Amino acid sequence: QVQLVESGGGLVQAGGSLRLSCAASGRTFRSLRMAWFRQPPGNEREFVARVSSSGGSTYYSASVKDRFTISKNFDTQRLYLQLSALKPEDTAVYYCAVPSDAGPSDGQTRSYAYWGQGTQVTVSS
Repeated sequence: QVQLVESGGGLVQAGGSLRLSCAASGRTFRSLRMAWFRQPPGNEREFVARVSSSGGSTYYSASVKDRFTISKNFDTQRLYLQLSALKPEDTAVYYCAVPSDAGPSDGQTRSYAYWGQGTQVTVSS
């Protein structure tokens, strides 16, 4: 089992920045492939970014590429998502997730077995 707890959300003006954090426990952090998803109001959960277990490989959705940065910090044992140049359409609940052991770490929610409770990000115009 993997337990995930997100933090760092809040209210920010358009153009601003936030850093989301996800604390992982229950499994060796270095072994975890991890990802961020988000769910805008009234919409389905969507993929944001993913990172390999080593942290050396990352992939982003087109809507956040060049604005958001995903990273694993092995000292703090946390997954981070740095959000920059925020837009009102980035408003959503943000979730960190870990894929099932034998499954792919792709952009599909069904590939992920473990989820945090989410943290709200609201971007005002």
